Amino acid sequence: MNTLGLTTIALAVAAFAPARAQAPSYDVYAVRYATLPGFRVSSLIAGVDTSRRLDIAMMVWLIKGPGGRNVLVDAGFHRPDLIQRWKPTDFVEPSAAVAAAGVKAEDVTDIIVSHIHWDHFDGAELFPKARIWIQRDEYEHHVDSTGRSLDRAIDGPDAQMLVRLRREGRVMLVDGDAREIIPGITVYTGGKHTFQSQYAGVRTAAGIVVLASDNAYLYENFETHVPISQTLDAASNLRAQERMLTIASNPRLVVPGHDPAVFTRFPVVQPGVVRIR
Repeated sequence: MNTLGLTTIALAVAAFAPARAQAPSYDVYAVRYATLPGFRVSSLIAGVDTSRRLDIAMMVWLIKGPGGRNVLVDAGFHRPDLIQRWKPTDFVEPSAAVAAAGVKAEDVTDIIVSHIHWDHFDGAELFPKARIWIQRDEYEHHVDSTGRSLDRAIDGPDAQMLVRLRREGRVMLVDGDAREIIPGITVYTGGKHTFQSQYAGVRTAAGIVVLASDNAYLYENFETHVPISQTLDAASNLRAQERMLTIASNPRLVVPGHDPAVFTRFPVVQPGVVRIR
């Protein structure tokens, strides 16, 4: 190759390097909006003592980025019938919890829905301008075009809301694994907690943070290498857990879905809000 050719390649590499260096970096927060007291741990971790109880954290994850981008992973719940049934303590609407963390509901630009269970999707309607990112297979397995629920995993009102949001053009269907849906934010297909759950990897100054949601309920799932109780495929769930630990820049940056210890392991910003770093 002649000198001109080498120079051209060098210039192309030099032009590409700054673009990579300017890739977005985000600040990630866990935001607690309620507690479910005395929850049976055997419903979270397969095979443990059925007498064990834990006050589990109900949380969403706030990802704050440049240019006014505010992304939630999951949206919590707020329907009165769900509150009456589950009797959470210290409950505030997820939108109010996120506002207390510094982002108004109308300023949330995106919601990544890990799966369609009530405590992760029901609050989506609280954020009026957010685009909803969900796996295509998760969507198509659970609802039809009329809003009818096709699987008991999704509540009827949430099925209707999901289809309504789709008609409004706000639902973005993700086709499969390892998709960078927003620059610096990649979603991965999960461990079959529902038909096609997903979790998120987020680029931060501390490295890649993995937000597991219910693909791992507690730190204990990782520490004992035990699958979650509520999964359609235990082996798939274990593989997902193992993969999360390889995606994250450090194992401590993998955040489980309901562990109250999240709020003691990371720096406190204010009561009920910690920064993942």
